[in-house]
Amino acid sequence: MEQTLATWLLPIAGLIVGIAIGFLVARNAAPNRTQRQVDDLQERFDTYQSEVVTHFNTTASLLRKLTSSYQDIQDHLSEGANRLALDEQTRQRLLAALHSEEHHGSRERLNSPAFTEPPKDYAPKSDDTPGTLNENFGLKSRH
Repeated sequence: MEQTLATWLLPIAGLIVGIAIGFLVARNAAPNRTQRQVDDLQERFDTYQSEVVTHFNTTASLLRKLTSSYQDIQDHLSEGANRLALDEQTRQRLLAALHSEEHHGSRERLNSPAFTEPPKDYAPKSDDTPGTLNENFGLKSRH
């Protein structure tokens, strides 16, 4: 009987010790994996923020260049109007047109049409003429 008890007790004790060691190893390994995931997410977020900042800085720089180019074009047109206009009246009209576009914008806002009826998918006709589905449509009458 002692041999049977020792035969069962030793594997059960080994199993309990193995479970305890496995539990401790798993408990210590889980935070490391979670911490690595958090660190990875933080790194991805920092990279994304950096890309956003770079994008908006580049956009601002391009807008500054665009504004500068627009001003250069306006200056060039003004100089051309001063040099190339044949008389003072033409020169004043050209400069006035340049300055009015500069302050008011070169595009006018389009007004929406006054009518609100949707377009028709057929040609309108008067009451006394036959429609396109009439069998006499397009035929000349023989009087």
